[in-house]
Amino acid sequence: MNLNTPAFSTFVHDGLNLSYFDEGSPEGPPVLLIHGFASTASVNWVYPGWLKTLGEAGYRVIAMDNRGHGASDKPHDSEAYRPWIMAADSIALLDHLGIPEANLIGYSMGARISVFATLSRPDRVRSLVLGGLGIGMTDGVGDWDPIADALLAPSIDGVTHARGRMFRAFAEQTKSDRQALAACIRGSRDLVERSDMAKIEAPTLVAVGTKDDIAGSPQELAALMPDASALDIPGRDHMLAVGDKVFKAAVLDFYAELSAR
Repeated sequence: MNLNTPAFSTFVHDGLNLSYFDEGSPEGPPVLLIHGFASTASVNWVYPGWLKTLGEAGYRVIAMDNRGHGASDKPHDSEAYRPWIMAADSIALLDHLGIPEANLIGYSMGARISVFATLSRPDRVRSLVLGGLGIGMTDGVGDWDPIADALLAPSIDGVTHARGRMFRAFAEQTKSDRQALAACIRGSRDLVERSDMAKIEAPTLVAVGTKDDIAGSPQELAALMPDASALDIPGRDHMLAVGDKVFKAAVLDFYAELSAR
């Protein structure tokens, strides 16, 4: 656990103030990290050591608090969280920083946002790492309405849905705006067509914990894409896979292979 939080800046897109950090080697290959639902740039990428790992490997490391999360503005309209709208925030951050092309790493909801960003602007994406979301990207990951209900419940004590209780506890831990998160979970669930996954030419790594009961098979998703491989993160569930050392080592190997092409 690395608790050395970097300095954050803000930029404006779509009328929202969005908070981000830009760390690591200024001259290194840029990596844009896109966090998961109910998380933040710090919780998803700083505390589990991704900023340290990538920065020490010579990369420029950029991450944003997605709209509705962290220090960014938090609309309460679910339509504000459609994945192509959140993907446009990420591309706008690259515009703001003057970065023509970046490697994208997304976890869970961030993986979905990364795919929508790639489909809309393939010229801006050098490579993809999709963590915490496998074939659920195209086939769905179950009913998320109970999670929205759990987030809006008067108290966690009355929440009996196991996954809803997990996310409610996480939202309380991160002191999140639960109304914004409920809007986000209702608005951001659009699936990606299998035929659209097949259009993604960027080199891709799909990484999912072997105990993840949310993501779906990484192998099935990778098989839909022309230049993708799958990684099983051993013994990790959806929450714990993100900081796993096997995951980090695989990403560094993936980037080393890219640089050799």
